[in-house]
Amino acid sequence: MEYYIEKYGTWSYGLQKMYLMMEKQHNRGQDGAGIAGIKLNVPPGNRYIFRQRSNQANPIKEIFGLIYEDIDLLTRDHREELTNPAFIKENIPFACDIYLGHLRYGTYGNYNIDYVHPVSRENNWKSKNLVMAGNFNLTNVGEVFSSLVELGQNPVDFSDTVTILENVGHRLDEENERLFRKFKDEGFSKKEISPMIEKNLDVTSILKKASRNWDGGYAMAGMVGHGDAFVMRDPAGIRPAYYYIDDEVVVVASERPVIQTIFNVRTDNVKELPPASALIIKVSGEATIEKIREKTEERKCSFERIYFSRGTDKNIYRERKKLGELLTHPVLKVVDYDLDNTVFSYIPNTAESAFYGLIKGVEDYLNQVKIDHILSRGKYLTKEELEKVINKRPRIDKIAVKDAKLRTFISEDKGRDDLVGHVYDVTYGVVRRGVDNLVVIDDSIVRGTTLKKSIIRILDKLDPKKIVVVSSSPQLRYPDCYGIDMAKLGDFIAFKAAIELLKDTGRAGLIQEVYAEALTELKKPVEEMKNIVRKIYKPFSTEEISAKISRMLKSEEIKSEVEIVFQSIEGLHEACPGHTGDWYFTGNYPTPGGNKVVNQSFVNYVEGRNIRAY
Repeated sequence: MEYYIEKYGTWSYGLQKMYLMMEKQHNRGQDGAGIAGIKLNVPPGNRYIFRQRSNQANPIKEIFGLIYEDIDLLTRDHREELTNPAFIKENIPFACDIYLGHLRYGTYGNYNIDYVHPVSRENNWKSKNLVMAGNFNLTNVGEVFSSLVELGQNPVDFSDTVTILENVGHRLDEENERLFRKFKDEGFSKKEISPMIEKNLDVTSILKKASRNWDGGYAMAGMVGHGDAFVMRDPAGIRPAYYYIDDEVVVVASERPVIQTIFNVRTDNVKELPPASALIIKVSGEATIEKIREKTEERKCSFERIYFSRGTDKNIYRERKKLGELLTHPVLKVVDYDLDNTVFSYIPNTAESAFYGLIKGVEDYLNQVKIDHILSRGKYLTKEELEKVINKRPRIDKIAVKDAKLRTFISEDKGRDDLVGHVYDVTYGVVRRGVDNLVVIDDSIVRGTTLKKSIIRILDKLDPKKIVVVSSSPQLRYPDCYGIDMAKLGDFIAFKAAIELLKDTGRAGLIQEVYAEALTELKKPVEEMKNIVRKIYKPFSTEEISAKISRMLKSEEIKSEVEIVFQSIEGLHEACPGHTGDWYFTGNYPTPGGNKVVNQSFVNYVEGRNIRAY
């Protein structure tokens, strides 16, 4: 602490950095935040682990407000002591050496405070205390839970979070016991053994044993009470993790630009944590990358690139622009290449980068048209005609404006549809009524609810000839079960469209056939299961399903023609070559558990059970 006080003028250098990192990763949909800290070398009788969590409307503000309440009290009464490391360490909570912060984006499950990370497992031996946080879902949490019960444990909850905490905690206990027996046999006293265990704890072995049977996507971080810490990543690299190390800090986050901004370092200095590996940080400050699992084929989540991660990463920004650019010709085809009567816009805010890419593509097309026209006219081209040609450009306007004050969390309420319908405002006077096409790009279309009940409805108020909604991602057809957690097939507009098409074309019998096959698959060992649900989509082309979605999203009161354009799978892979995880679009799951989940999800749908498939 003396170093940070002398160099940065404050003991709270680390705490301030953690606050900034959490704010910079505060993207959207956040419903909880938490921070934990550990002080090193604290004598018995004093607290050394501190934690604050909140599931309130502004959780980051609340937790740091509570932390600084205590600090402000001490500042008033002991201002002169705030450069004294011994006083600070003894008296200020959260004046810690290690911090673990987490933002919860709960796509499924309970929203009470118990589900906000970090979670903790307490013990009177420092080296048996465990604090963990992570971005993950396991497809086989039931099996992991059962293995704990077989060991004689009685976990208090059947959730991924508690199960993983107890799973790692059990292996931590085992390692403590192993070292205790070893040093006891060597003749050391119990008091002498505790610090020896802390020094020799094999974190790599703990993580190898704990994760042996995990099936899922994860980036998990943990701190042991005496000061060892770790971050581990799944074998396919599904969930992202980046790190930076220098003489002053070891820092890990799920997004690269957060580290770049807060620590003012170049992109090249922020490394990606390899899949199947863990960054182990010993209490001594030594940090190493250790292999934890056997690496599988890399299937990094493409949805992180399309939507979840912030677009301030240089590679993500380029990829999102490319996604938009690759949609140029499908969009031009839909508006009959009539750029004089087409207005382009986007649905704020995550589609903005893709919008720039789409406009670049349209401008490139227009430039070629201009060149061809000029060359064809040759010496007969007049000045007036040339001016008219050169001045052609895409018509770009901000049409949809999100009303940040409105929240649509009032579910199952009679007035909810009306609330959803007013989430966006529109810019009037830009679209010529009955003449112009209106093209708006979004990053993805999952359920279609907001499109149908809000966006298309408000765009129709402008009375365009045609509304074209463009998705920079492909049709989302299958459940995700690795952290994004879109787990119910019946929620997806593409799945609903395929089911309706089967009924429309007299092939509804296929639904029961696939149901029977899914039940058969679920009886097999998980490694042998196949994704049977692909058969639901097989009779139809992508264009047929898109056309059906267009019809489903146009309610009776909509006057304009509505057409939906989706990104192709080939376009996705061209734009995001390093992130081939596309199972929600293709059904090609990266772990065996994914096939189990999709089959179970279909069974749940047919049986009318509105529950998660794992």
